[in-house]
Amino acid sequence: MLNKVKTFMAAVVLSGTVSANVHAATVTVQEGDTLSNLASENHTKVENIRMLNHLTSDFIYPGERLEIAPEKHYTVKKDETLLDIAKKHHVSVSQIKEWNHLISDLIHPGLDLIIFEDVSKTSTKKQETSEEEKQDHEELKDKATSHPKKQASKQREEKVKAAKQITVRATAYTASCEGCSGITKTGVNIKANPNAKVIAVDPNVIPLGSKVYVEGFGEATAADTGSAIKGNRIDIFIPSEEDAIDFGVKQLKVTILN
Repeated sequence: MLNKVKTFMAAVVLSGTVSANVHAATVTVQEGDTLSNLASENHTKVENIRMLNHLTSDFIYPGERLEIAPEKHYTVKKDETLLDIAKKHHVSVSQIKEWNHLISDLIHPGLDLIIFEDVSKTSTKKQETSEEEKQDHEELKDKATSHPKKQASKQREEKVKAAKQITVRATAYTASCEGCSGITKTGVNIKANPNAKVIAVDPNVIPLGSKVYVEGFGEATAADTGSAIKGNRIDIFIPSEEDAIDFGVKQLKVTILN
């Protein structure tokens, strides 16, 4: 792990901010459009468009309607819940969990959440169409299903479903202690990159470099180790010393993706 680290145990509390106001929109795919072009034109990311519209590949077709919204970041406040945050931004708890890969409603101090305001309550429904449009849509969708990229995406989905899930004892650590190098076992400089989502693991349980989903924390990289981190234990990097103390000790589920 770091030359010196602090592992903290206590109760959980929370913190919050959000970026400037921007609005969601629904666009109709035109001939020649790509997700990359649409993302660039609407100042967002390809992965955001895919997530909001539940696309399983980058393949889109003319006439398809896509919901597009700018990505905002929100830092959880003390005593806030996912329900509080959902109401504040007019979205649902399930949407926030999906956007941030959260397995439960558990959130910790200073957690940075991705929020897409003003999107539909499901983020899965397209706008209502006539019966004729619906039929055309289904025909186009059937054609898309046979596309090679669609097949590759399906294989990735099957891989995620087959991912290994374990229950761990989780604590938190920070690089702010005196004498801490701030460099993880795999070379990540967490002092220079305080927003890096990394965890310390026992490499015999979770291999170093693995991508994981940590319940209540989201996607992270197994980038560090520690003398006390043995067996089904993890240490979650949280940049704020106060927030790390408040994290305490928790039983969490970790899904190992690779």
